[in-house]
Amino acid sequence: MNTSIHRALLGFLALTGVGVGVWAYAAPRNWYDTFPGMGLSWLPQLGPYNEHFVKDVGAMFLGLALLSVLAMIHVANTTLVKVTAGTWTLFNLLHFVYHMQMLGMYSPRDQVLNAIVLSAILLASAALFIPARQPAKLTQSA
Repeated sequence: MNTSIHRALLGFLALTGVGVGVWAYAAPRNWYDTFPGMGLSWLPQLGPYNEHFVKDVGAMFLGLALLSVLAMIHVANTTLVKVTAGTWTLFNLLHFVYHMQMLGMYSPRDQVLNAIVLSAILLASAALFIPARQPAKLTQSA
């Protein structure tokens, strides 16, 4: 894996964090009622609306987005990339485990979509643990 792939994965995680974070923080009721969008609604089945909780979720996703952007800018800093990978992977793994236990609340279509989306973001974050090869430097021949 090279640093370009790391940048792409970090960009994907950053966009996920910004998208969910801004939506949840700026429009908490709309996010709760209509997440993930596209005519679907996955949150009301899990419990009553709580503005404080939703805004906290938005703030957490924005924090993860910032961490991802910083790691993307400083992709050569392997420690920062690993910290970002670990932070996202821990969150995504626990999030995945919880939601896999709650699939019975959803229609078969939403069960499949939950499993696909949550698996994809978990795999994206875990893939950041694969060491990046630095691009080969061009050498001048004499």
